[in-house]
Amino acid sequence: MTIPSGIKLLEETEGEGRLAQKGDRVVYNLRIHLNRGDEVPMNERQAQHVPGQLLRDVDGQTLVDHTTTLGRRQSIAAVEYALIGMCEGGYRKLRASPHLAYGTKGIPDLIPANAVLVLEIWLRSVVNG
Repeated sequence: MTIPSGIKLLEETEGEGRLAQKGDRVVYNLRIHLNRGDEVPMNERQAQHVPGQLLRDVDGQTLVDHTTTLGRRQSIAAVEYALIGMCEGGYRKLRASPHLAYGTKGIPDLIPANAVLVLEIWLRSVVNG
């Protein structure tokens, strides 16, 4: 992983499947924590509005399958940086500065403005490339 300024890799588990590169469409799961440790309940909120086939139960936690095409800025920058270069089945935990996450706006009632986030990302599959 090429680590840009504003990201600190905290933990990594290598995957064994296909390598994700710019231009690939990928399926991933994400957990977000505020730097002080509180989990942002994004998965719980999203789970109320997405079809059941997009939900995954992992160790008693509900995770939402997200799909994005890498390099198209369809997700926050920190997530894209983390996914590029991961192999299917891989996991990365990182700390992301606000400018690579939700910046000065945050997400009302979920993520405060200028929040440093801890992201846990699992790459489930590389759909195409």
